[in-house]
Amino acid sequence: MNSDRSRYKWMLVTAIAPVAWGSNYFVTRQFLPLDHPLWGAVIRALPAGILLLALTRSRPRGSWYLKSLVLGTLNVGAFFVLIYLASQLLPSSVASTIMATSAAVLLLLAWPMLGDRPTVLPVVGAVVGFAGVVVMLLGGGGSINPLGVVASLSAMVLSSVGFILTKKWAVGQKTLAITSWQLIAGGLLVLPVALIVEGGPPSITPTAAIGFAYVTVVATALAFVAWFTGLRHLPAGTVGLVGLLNPVTGVLLGTLVAGEVFGWRQAVGTALVLAGVLIGQRRRAARSALAVPAPSTFRAPSTGIERAISLPRSALSERNRPHD
Repeated sequence: MNSDRSRYKWMLVTAIAPVAWGSNYFVTRQFLPLDHPLWGAVIRALPAGILLLALTRSRPRGSWYLKSLVLGTLNVGAFFVLIYLASQLLPSSVASTIMATSAAVLLLLAWPMLGDRPTVLPVVGAVVGFAGVVVMLLGGGGSINPLGVVASLSAMVLSSVGFILTKKWAVGQKTLAITSWQLIAGGLLVLPVALIVEGGPPSITPTAAIGFAYVTVVATALAFVAWFTGLRHLPAGTVGLVGLLNPVTGVLLGTLVAGEVFGWRQAVGTALVLAGVLIGQRRRAARSALAVPAPSTFRAPSTGIERAISLPRSALSERNRPHD
């Protein structure tokens, strides 16, 4: 009984992350300044990174200066700019559903980058998920902005590569520290570009200030902390299922609050994407029921990143190899 109550408690903590990320699309589209994606990324990443750095009080050392720069570009700088653009150009339901295919993309990219060959069910899940995106986007008429689709897909691919690199480099490092370094590096990278391209920071209305505060503190700092905390206390398959609240939140907010159209294409497409992610999780759930993990499996500093990218369990068992 106590173990069940503890499990549910950590599931609720983990759920903060996908709900916050799903709501980020709606908040960005409805409350933040238009045509300032670079400043939007800076205002979101830099304060969140400084806040987490103040909490962890740990600075990068040695090669982690360069690694933080690379990961900050992929996971934060370029990613936040593209997500900001996608949030402004696409309905919340479309943007969040496209990003939901990232689990399948991670499995496919892990093959050439980590040597983790996906098995049948993850590949089927990837196909079903991409089919859902195609169904949702085709025939959408003028409501679907092609630039927004490109921005969302690009953000997904770049962040997928960044997560895999993080998995390879994260051994022996604290998750909170790595997250803060990436956020600060990404924010500092975008800052001079924002000054050159967009000039000074945008005029912030009281409504926009509240929106930026939510995006920075809740959808970035708190969300990352909640996500990685859950990964330390729950099996990867359980965390993956909780992550499905991301597109669900985006669809519900876009439909119920923003008045976005939710037709049969959106319904079928969303169902196919969620089904694809679930199919991809079934293999890991089945194997976890058959295999007995080592006592340290869910406590090593690197496992939070490894499970965040939903890699096969073979990758977890090989985390001590040189490529990790």
